[in-house]
Amino acid sequence: MNRETVERWRDKISRLVTHRLFINTVMIIILINAAIVGIETFQDIYKNNESFFYVADRILLWIFTIEIALRIIGSKPLHSFFQGPWNWFDFLIVLSGFVFSGAHFVTVLRVLRVLRILRAISFIPSLRRLVDALLMTIPALGNIMILMGIIFYIYGVIGTMLYQKIAPEYFGSLGDSLLTLFQVVTLESWASNVMRPLLETSPSAWIYFVSFVLVGTFVIFNLFIGVIVNNVEKVDEMGMKEDNTQHSSKDKQMDELQQEVQELKELLLQEKYHRNK
Repeated sequence: MNRETVERWRDKISRLVTHRLFINTVMIIILINAAIVGIETFQDIYKNNESFFYVADRILLWIFTIEIALRIIGSKPLHSFFQGPWNWFDFLIVLSGFVFSGAHFVTVLRVLRVLRILRAISFIPSLRRLVDALLMTIPALGNIMILMGIIFYIYGVIGTMLYQKIAPEYFGSLGDSLLTLFQVVTLESWASNVMRPLLETSPSAWIYFVSFVLVGTFVIFNLFIGVIVNNVEKVDEMGMKEDNTQHSSKDKQMDELQQEVQELKELLLQEKYHRNK
């Protein structure tokens, strides 16, 4: 098989893996995999059809393997497939299915089958952008996490000093106090279960809890939200720029093609004119 034939086949595979029908088919297979994994959680169904689930998993694993192989072959250049982080994610998820396919890794394998559902993110651009935005927030959230840790520590020490004897189940130690503050910051039954019992013994306890809720929930959490929203907007702008670049590139190619066709028409007309002479 010569080089031209190989390149022609690679072009066909490249068009195949980027075709909307191919992408939708893979998405449907991912959803089927998700449904099968969900049905496996019903122990009665799983025990009666264990062989079916095993065969279905092997078939799905090979389908995903073929899909990844086609995407690698269709990449131009060949190594460009591994330059994308989402491609690496898809590749490792599929590869793990073979690595942990032994009898000693049955539980691990079943967990990894659930992770295949995450591959749906790599096929949906809007979800990819959202996850990219969340990953971009990790460095920016470092200072916010430090600030939140300082506030938790200060309120944890104060709560232990003030309420250790009154409510040892909530503030018996610094660890208990931090766990209680985490419950408070989530606003989960903090008033009825934690604050109100303390008010019977310490009427001023509301100052401690209300101030922590205001600082910990409304200030710190809003900082988190602000950073995430800012990064989502940045990723959307980057996506729009990429789309505009792709459109301009396509428009440029179309203009060049039209120019070449026009030049070809002129050459044909000139040749016809000379022949008529």
